[in-house]
Formats: sequence, C-alpha cells, structure tokens
Amino acid sequence: MCYATAFAYAARTIARAAKSASAAHVDGAAQMTDALLNVELVKYFAAEAIVQERIGRALSRTEAEWVSFYRQYAVNGVTVSTIFAAFLAVTTLYAVHEVEGARLTVGDFVLITSYMLQVIRPVEALGYAMQGFSQGAAMLDKMLALFHAKSEPPQPGKVGRLEGPGHLEFENVTLSYAPQRVALQGVSFKVPAGKTVGIVGASGSGKSTLVRLLARLLEPDTGRILLDGVPISALSLATLRQSIAVVPQDTVLFNDSVGDNIAFGRAGCTQEEIEQAASRAHLDELIASLPDTYDTNVGERGLKLSGGERQRLSIARAAIKRPRIYIFDEATSALDSVTELEIARNLQEISRSITTLVITHRLSTVVHADEIIVLEAGTVVERGTHASLLRLCGRYAAFWTAQQTGAVAA
Repeated sequence: MCYATAFAYAARTIARAAKSASAAHVDGAAQMTDALLNVELVKYFAAEAIVQERIGRALSRTEAEWVSFYRQYAVNGVTVSTIFAAFLAVTTLYAVHEVEGARLTVGDFVLITSYMLQVIRPVEALGYAMQGFSQGAAMLDKMLALFHAKSEPPQPGKVGRLEGPGHLEFENVTLSYAPQRVALQGVSFKVPAGKTVGIVGASGSGKSTLVRLLARLLEPDTGRILLDGVPISALSLATLRQSIAVVPQDTVLFNDSVGDNIAFGRAGCTQEEIEQAASRAHLDELIASLPDTYDTNVGERGLKLSGGERQRLSIARAAIKRPRIYIFDEATSALDSVTELEIARNLQEISRSITTLVITHRLSTVVHADEIIVLEAGTVVERGTHASLLRLCGRYAAFWTAQQTGAVAA
C-alpha cells in the first residue's frame, strides 16, 4: 500500500512537471524559430536586444521547468528508496528477533530476506515503469492533441472527373465565423467559362472568404458552389483543388531552386514545361541572368528575389498547373504602380480564355473584366462592367474616384 501510494503520487507529479517542461521547451523553440523567420524585420528595427531578451526569458523558463522536473524525479526516488529501506530494516529486525527467540531458523531468516528482495524489486520496476509512462504521455501531450484535431475528410466524391469548360457559380452562399460576425450573406453570381470576373470591395468585405470557400478550406453555412454544374461538395478535394490555381497576395516560396518552386505547381512536369511556364510569366529573362539559371536558390521565403520577381514566380507556378480556373487574390496589392501594370498584363496573358476570378481592392487591375462585383459587408451591392459601374455613380465609382485622386496626388 505504501508503494502504491508513493508511485501513484509520483506518476501525477511527474506528469505535471513533464507537461510544464515540455510546454516551456516548445515555447522556447517557437521563439527562436519565429526570430529566425523574421530576421529582416528584427534588423530593420535594430531589435536584436529585444529578441535576445525574449528568447532568454523563454530559455530561462525552460531551464527552470526542467530543473523542477528532475528535482521532482529525485524526490520521488528518495521517497521510494526510503520506503524500501524502512520496510527491509523492519522485516530484517523482526526476523532477527524471531531467530533469537528460536522461533525461526537461520534458513528461515535467509528465506524471508530473499523473498523481500524478490518481491520488492519487481514492484519497484513496475512503479518506475508507470512513472516513466506518465512522463512520456505528458511530453507527448501536444502531439497527441493533433490526433483530436479535426482534419479534412478523405471525401472520395461522387464525381471523379470534370469535363466541362470551367463554368463557376455561387448560389446564395452564406458564411458566419461567429454568430455576430457574418462574412458572406446570400452571395450569388456566375463566372461564365472563359470569362473574367472581378471581385472588389473594402477590407473585410468578404473577398478572400470566397477563395477559401471555393478551395473548400471553409464550408458555407447555406447555399452551394457549382463548377460546371456540379456542386463542389460532390468532388473529391484532390479533384477540386487540381482544377484551381491561386496566385495569392503573399507569395510563399520554398528555400529551393527557381525551377523547383515553379515545378511545385504540378507533379511530374518536365524541364520544358517549367521553361514554358516561366516564359508565360515573363521570367525567362530574369532566370537567364541568374548565376545558375533554373538551379538558382531563391533563399528563405524567396528573400533573394524582389517583390515583383516573387509574384512572377508565383504566376509561373500557377500557369504550369494548367487549371480550369485562375484565382488572383490581391496578386498586385503589394507592388509599385509600374510593376503592378506589368504583373497585371502577365495575369491577363496567362488567363486568356480561361475562367478567372480577380479579387482586389486595386480597381485598375479589373477594368478589363467582363463583369465586376462589388462586395460590402458580405453582400453584393453592385455589379456590371467598369464603364456601367462608373455611370451608376455608386460605391464602385466612389472607390475609383478615390483611387484615381490618390494616384494623381502621389
């Protein structure tokens, strides 16, 4: 009973200490990783001392938690050893007393001592194993929590392939992030096959939410989205996402070569296809000037390239995918006016005759669109061509005037 009590207490305290030490260790590693990923920002603000202090605090906490963990281990070990020594001493003294009283023989004394050692050692091993198991389970707590996280279902889909030209339709789509936060409400529009539709609106109007819904990163509360007349919920995630190519605002590049970053868009592509995609994105001249051409490393998150070059590489990666639908999500918002115009021309070239959704708050990138949809607070407030919306003198016209006035002032 003493052993059971001691080991149960040890298991609980070790689990608690191990969980704290593991959390501190993970936090310290996260702080260092975050600092390395944002090294340029740290240098821009000469904030090395701030980062060092932050990491130092995290590492000091980690050190303190590990010291506490091993201290608890030592306390538990001393407790178990004390129990063993105390009961062995009591048993031995009692056996000696019985031998002196001629109630036990010397052989009985040896037998009792041997039994004690043979029984206690396995009990101790079992207790330490239980303690070690609780420690391991506590340290795996964060990883085990991943198994409880909701993952994307495999969803084989009722429709295996799509054969249509790429007609896209949103039917009365509503989505809420919270009861008081409605992102989209009753949004309906069509993007005919081979046409370009621009989605514009102020920040927070729900533009990028449309992209997440189309890629099924989110599911609508009500309504549905159809691709060539087929609800995207009836498609497997692989089939759906292989049909879409997204050029995001924040271009994400791997610390790899230019060629491999382009080839990431489609598995098994050839070098010729990579070069064709680069040419369509007007990257061929830049690549020819690089020391190792397509084998040139772009650096961590593409830091060896300019903003426009990273965006063109992202366009090439989308182009090599040969999708049914292009989605340009604020693809030029972070660029200067000259580069923006060049990138906008690239986007128009690669998306010609392909269904295209252009999401932006820079209206100059959607003046060529076959239709422009204006979102406000998650609802469609205006729609039409660039010229018709200007004649309407509504929200779009106000946006256009404000941007043109700002451009002239600049």
